[in-house]
Amino acid sequence: MNERIVNLRVDLSERGLDAGPTTIRWHLEREGHTVSISTIRRRLLAAGLIEPEPKKRPRSSYIRFAAELPNECWQSDVTHYRLAGGADSEILAWLDDHSRYALSVTAHRPVTGHIVAATFNHTGTDQGFPASVLTDNAFIYTTRFAGGRGGRNRLETRLAALGIEHKHSRPNHPTTCGKVERFHQTMKKWLTAQHPQPVGLDQLQALIDDFVDEYNHRRPHTSLGRATPAIAYHRLPKTGPAGPSAGAHYRVRHDRIDKTGAVSLRRAGRMHHIGIGRAHKHTRVILLIDDLDIRVIAADTGEMLRQLTLDPNRGYQPRFKT
Repeated sequence: MNERIVNLRVDLSERGLDAGPTTIRWHLEREGHTVSISTIRRRLLAAGLIEPEPKKRPRSSYIRFAAELPNECWQSDVTHYRLAGGADSEILAWLDDHSRYALSVTAHRPVTGHIVAATFNHTGTDQGFPASVLTDNAFIYTTRFAGGRGGRNRLETRLAALGIEHKHSRPNHPTTCGKVERFHQTMKKWLTAQHPQPVGLDQLQALIDDFVDEYNHRRPHTSLGRATPAIAYHRLPKTGPAGPSAGAHYRVRHDRIDKTGAVSLRRAGRMHHIGIGRAHKHTRVILLIDDLDIRVIAADTGEMLRQLTLDPNRGYQPRFKT
């Protein structure tokens, strides 16, 4: 096992992917091995592959802001990438705020307002349009700082026609769009590790497509509880410009199934216990609650574990009615 841990660290690092203990554990679990993060860290320290770090703030002290449902908000931004021949290129990304799912990532020289609107329309037609969009204040996204000249641009006109809210980061405050900024950092680290480096846009786009496939489907995300962005994007109902398209899910709860195979839910001041099954004990779940209609979904896989109409007169909701 020590050798496998070291090999995973080297392989992921050479490919420009995250190779921390949490990610290594995720890959080991998919191979059928159960190894703690502390054990993995000790093995990497002993092999000289990582250095001891000072004590960090606990993760629970960080405040994260994320949309509760897929398509509730999309983030978009542009980053530069230098091609092997020295020419500059620009990469445009559309990212789902809830799941960090990379919806569209395309290479251009340069990105124009027409390209922004076209990629948005294509992505919305494919995935469903979002309830809101978050961007910075570049002219390709908005004319709000153009001094009133020219009216709305292509994207703003399309958003208004669809009834989609357009949110903006504050000037000189890029962390508002931090999720897509972080995505660009991860992508560029991976691109830099590839050999040979792309000479033209077609080669760059081919590499981007490979990265997006890896990122969406085979790269665990710490902020998603080690689920992949693809699982997080598809496990819950999507919202849309007119509000949640799958009903008014006024509560979204994150919990863990207890050792008896049940999960608890308080409604109208009364505690209810929903039977899921002992086979799923300790499984992290997401509860979608629309009044009495409840769906229990496995957080890591997106599997529907149970769908029921809560009986408010019963404290325990059995798996099978009696």
